[in-house]
Amino acid sequence: MSAKRNHSRRDFLKASFVLYAASGAAFALHGCGRENSVRFGIVTDSHYADRQPAGTRFYRDSLLKIRKAVDLMNEKKPDFLIELGDFKDQDAKAKEKNTLGYLRDIENELQKFTGLTYHVLGNHDADSLSKTQFLQNVTNANIPADQSYYSFDLKGFHFVVLDANFTSDGTPYDHGNFDWTDANIPPLELKWLKENLRAGSGPVIVFVHQLLDGQGHHYIKNAAQVRQVLQQSGRVLAVFQGHKHKGQYNRINGIHYITLQAMVEGEGLDNNCYYVVGVNEKFDIMIQGYHRGKSYRLLT
Repeated sequence: MSAKRNHSRRDFLKASFVLYAASGAAFALHGCGRENSVRFGIVTDSHYADRQPAGTRFYRDSLLKIRKAVDLMNEKKPDFLIELGDFKDQDAKAKEKNTLGYLRDIENELQKFTGLTYHVLGNHDADSLSKTQFLQNVTNANIPADQSYYSFDLKGFHFVVLDANFTSDGTPYDHGNFDWTDANIPPLELKWLKENLRAGSGPVIVFVHQLLDGQGHHYIKNAAQVRQVLQQSGRVLAVFQGHKHKGQYNRINGIHYITLQAMVEGEGLDNNCYYVVGVNEKFDIMIQGYHRGKSYRLLT
């Protein structure tokens, strides 16, 4: 990265941001042309299972919802498509064989996207399965199948995928052997994150399932420690999160924390929810939400 680019990045961290948010708003991703920016699609919390609805969660509908989201992604042609966890769910009385079937069914729909795909592990992805079983049945482009947290580079941007599905004592979530409120980034992963961010020089976008921008049931227990690592790197533009189905937005020490709304909530395609995000060379972030998905403009 040039000295001029480094200067721009330092200015970015000190800048004041204008936030525009609108439910279902439609706008073009201005300033996010293909040559000088990156564009990616996001879905989160599809919770697919062939089971009856429970409350506001319509599990079966997520298969068609994903199909429609992928249709749009193939039309818009983002650089990649990522899902932020809780990709599948399980039966009310769980059976491993059925759960694997639900994962394979929804992954088959996701793989109809004609570009690169990536996955973030969510807590429900380890219901009646191990992380290894999940990872062996999905495709993370050019990432070894045994890596639950990883990074990749594209168009001058660095992307980091975190896995917070560990108990407080560092035990990986496995076949439901966890309390969903006990999510942690363990020491070994935190060490990897520090080294990963130290190694490069480009702007960074982070993806994680559980939340980093506060404390409470939906938040990673050592979120403050993780945020400190992100802040000290001086490179992180934004963190995209799922898990909290209604969504939210925060900005902490110059980093945007965008929690996206869950696909599983609500019956039928009118209650679908997915996003296309564009980030330009000025670090403006444009988030186009579809159907229930909120749209944001985060402008420098």
